[in-house]
Amino acid sequence: MTLMRNGFAFLLGVAVLGLPALSGCVASGQAAATTSEAAAAAKSYTASRHDELTQQFEEFLAMPNVAADPEGLRWNAAFLSAQLKALGAETALLSAPGLESAPPVVWGELRTPGATRTIVFYAHYDGQPVTPSEWETGKPFTPYLKTVGGEPRVYARGAGDDKAAIFAQMTALEAIAAAHLKLTANLRFVWEGEEEAGSAHLEQILLANRERIGGDIWLVCDGPVDQTRLQSLAFGARGDAHVQITLFGPNHPLHSGHYGNWAPNPAMMLVQLLAGMKDADGHVLIPHFYDGIAPLGPVERKALADAPVNDEMLRQELALGHVDGGGRHLLALLNEPSLNINGIAAGQTGAHSTNSIPSTATVNLDIRLVVGTEGKVEQQRVVDYVRSQGYFITESQPTRDELLAHPKMAQIKLDPVEEAVRTPMDLPIATEVIAAVKSARGRVVLLPTMGGTVPLKAMEAAAKTHTITVPIANHDDNQHAANENLRLQNLWDGAETMAALMAMR
Repeated sequence: MTLMRNGFAFLLGVAVLGLPALSGCVASGQAAATTSEAAAAAKSYTASRHDELTQQFEEFLAMPNVAADPEGLRWNAAFLSAQLKALGAETALLSAPGLESAPPVVWGELRTPGATRTIVFYAHYDGQPVTPSEWETGKPFTPYLKTVGGEPRVYARGAGDDKAAIFAQMTALEAIAAAHLKLTANLRFVWEGEEEAGSAHLEQILLANRERIGGDIWLVCDGPVDQTRLQSLAFGARGDAHVQITLFGPNHPLHSGHYGNWAPNPAMMLVQLLAGMKDADGHVLIPHFYDGIAPLGPVERKALADAPVNDEMLRQELALGHVDGGGRHLLALLNEPSLNINGIAAGQTGAHSTNSIPSTATVNLDIRLVVGTEGKVEQQRVVDYVRSQGYFITESQPTRDELLAHPKMAQIKLDPVEEAVRTPMDLPIATEVIAAVKSARGRVVLLPTMGGTVPLKAMEAAAKTHTITVPIANHDDNQHAANENLRLQNLWDGAETMAALMAMR
């Protein structure tokens, strides 16, 4: 069966390169491959096929994958399920009762006779929304190659986040099949379709299918490697909690000349309120904000001490005249909670600016959590701080009588929370993962916590296991932004890393 999408043909039921299925391709009695042998097979495989693999990756990227296009997500899911099936996997599109309209989780399993462990590979096939006018070509789903710093990159939505990880996993499977290598573990694949929409249904879907998603370890293949381009492993991720605050002034915009100095300006009130939340070094001043942080153990502290220090390189790359943190390194600061402004809305700017006092001002705050801090508690600390500044708090739109009754009014909305997770680095399975990745990539940067948020809590709760994050994208991939890209060498390196992990004994 052939699916046509945006001018590309996708063959369902045929492996990416038409290889034989992985199961049954190994001679009876053959010794199991080592992790380094599997990595070497992937390196050889990709080296001789750069052009055709790049073309196939571009065809995959050409399939729209944003939440606003549910049909596109269904096509992505059907395509990926067919690819896994062609590689010999048992496949299914997982859902849960009442969630039939939600993007399915693509599931696949390759069973190995006599296996004593199961390794689960997670990635997501959905991508962030796009604004075509912000892209260099105006076409986020028409991939193109561009050389940056002498190295080729492919540009398209999803290139780095997170279709690269899925493609690297499929390529690793093909390389193992082509080399007729024997594996010793069962492999499972869980590819989500709404990670960029907050994974609202992931835990529910996983719980409804828990007999299919268990494993000795979940390898979460998402995010960027270290800025030095060394392979990274992250043993946890920050959590995330959001707070939206709206302050109120006059019930309609007022002429700033006639009413300035008399009518309270909610935009000015908001920036004054926010300015009191952090000091000049970025330290949060909200009482008890840093309470409860679970300290890092000696293994985690050593990992941070051994990690590259890239702060000055990043400062130059990002043209930053100064950085927050009081001179502390970025990686150390990722192990503390943070408070950021995602956006502020009040009045108009530029050509649309008017000489008026706005009626409301709104801010969205993003709280990144670490192990030991609780999202709802941190949200409440923000609410308590706003109240301490003289504001009456309401969850709903205030009425006229309420606005008249209180000198200062704040409407505060609290979003659901994603808690932080961290896997101990000295677990036996963790040391095996580290050894496998080192066999493929050499030096590996070990991080107790990744700065971004991934739904690790949902995975661990449903699968009753631990998670370790194995990113492969370049750090400068414009993740979540226009002109998202992937350095192609990261794709080839990623296939080697995935192959080594698949060969863990």
